[in-house]
Amino acid sequence: MTAFNAVRFRVKPGRDEEFIEAHRRVDRDWPGLRNVNLIKTGDHAYCIIGEWDDMDSLAAARSHMISTLDSFRDTLEELDDGNVTDPVSGPVVVELTPQSIASEMKLPA
Repeated sequence: MTAFNAVRFRVKPGRDEEFIEAHRRVDRDWPGLRNVNLIKTGDHAYCIIGEWDDMDSLAAARSHMISTLDSFRDTLEELDDGNVTDPVSGPVVVELTPQSIASEMKLPA
């Protein structure tokens, strides 16, 4: 079953472009990785969201993700809990598409 991971970051002032460029340079040819998006959520605040074939693929890539983090860790500020990342992950339990939402609500597709 498809899985996702999301990681929240806060970047040190003046280091945003370095942080973004580090993500552009990452070798992303990891088995099971379907898609990754880095989104800006506020001033110096970002979240990366990865889509995976399944939880096993995601778990197998954790060492790659940690190595990647280590390549730009110095650009990050500590979050409220003292860590530089706030990661979460899990399997998809409900997939909602425009088609499925319209169908459930009895709306025209």
